[in-house]
Amino acid sequence: MAEPEGLSRWLPLAAVASLVIFVGLVLLSAGSTLGYDYQAYANAADRLIHGQALYDPSVNVAGGFLLFYYPPPFVLLAVPFALLPASIGATAWIAAMLGAFLLGVALLPVRREVRWVIVLLGGLSWPLAYSLKLGQVGPLLFLLFAAGWRWRDQPGRLGASIALGTIVKVQPAILLGWAALTRRYRAIAVALIVGLAGALVATLLTGLATWSDYVELLRRESTSVTTAHNFTPGAIAFQLGASEGLAGAIQLAATVAVLVITAWTALRTPAEVGYLTAVTASQLISPLLWDHYAMLLLVPVA
Repeated sequence: MAEPEGLSRWLPLAAVASLVIFVGLVLLSAGSTLGYDYQAYANAADRLIHGQALYDPSVNVAGGFLLFYYPPPFVLLAVPFALLPASIGATAWIAAMLGAFLLGVALLPVRREVRWVIVLLGGLSWPLAYSLKLGQVGPLLFLLFAAGWRWRDQPGRLGASIALGTIVKVQPAILLGWAALTRRYRAIAVALIVGLAGALVATLLTGLATWSDYVELLRRESTSVTTAHNFTPGAIAFQLGASEGLAGAIQLAATVAVLVITAWTALRTPAEVGYLTAVTASQLISPLLWDHYAMLLLVPVA
């Protein structure tokens, strides 16, 4: 028993050191790319504050600087940070994302030792460091997925976590399908109430036309197999020489396969397995799959 006790004693120190040293070095060396994605959120919030449109109808390429691709209610989360001085806003946002990751780890319904292992793996992983460097929303989704896993049998908290995840990025809405297949109807009702409330507030502040602009943006993004640095099956096929039409067909087939597997696990496996499968599927069905999205695999790894 001496060896496990020794490992348990040193594990927290190693986990914290991995965050401080590796993630810290990545952040310190980021230069002008620090808060790259956050700048898009802040820019959208600034447009909201000044009564301008959230979405640029001329955008036809994904991944560009200052381009906002998120559901309209999400911009409300960025407004408090956008009101801060520019030199402080990005730092505060990144600190909040790091806090979201750590809070998510604390909520994971696993043993204490496993939580420290997840912090260690996160600290040593490029996806988490890169996500924090960009100020990307991955850590926030990590928190919401962890909360949903912990409270999967508590309708109010589960429904709220699903709704907030869908407000951050639309793909977590797949968890509503899992909830329906596992007969968690009260959680679905809560999710719809929270989601509709967020949508109503966003509509009052941005106007009804914002939603048609967002739908059009999603339509253009759904053909993103030609986007560079995209790691969806269709995009990889295109990069390997497939035509755009064939790559699109491959992407559609992969998405259907993911949905079928997710539905099967919801119906045929324990709730915990089905939930974590749906969490993973929420990223696999995305038309854009950047490498730093892999940080969310820390949830099923736990």
